[in-house]
Amino acid sequence: QVQLVESGGGLVQAGDSLRLSCAASGLTFRFYAMGWFRQAPGKEREFVASIGASGRSTVYGDPVKGRFTISRDNAKNLVYLQMNNLKTEDTAVYYCAADNWPNPRARMIEYDYWGQGTQVTVSS
Repeated sequence: QVQLVESGGGLVQAGDSLRLSCAASGLTFRFYAMGWFRQAPGKEREFVASIGASGRSTVYGDPVKGRFTISRDNAKNLVYLQMNNLKTEDTAVYYCAADNWPNPRARMIEYDYWGQGTQVTVSS
């Protein structure tokens, strides 16, 4: 049974940093690209970042480019999202997802497994 468990969310102020983690189990992690998506209240879920199975390639959504960094540790089955210079518009539930594909992708439909999400709230 595949499980993706996010952690690290919380309440921060604008300009602060936060690091999210996602622990994966029940799958051969090193074969999966991993992604982060987010959903704000009243909005559709949107792509944040993705990293290829090897960790060598990454893709970012336009709203987070230059502020967020995705990384992974294949030895520990972990994927991270380092979020710097947070803005109020980054407030959302952040979801980790696994894609049985070697390269990073941005479309939700490509992803096979999803976590339950972790709340990030950025106050002004």
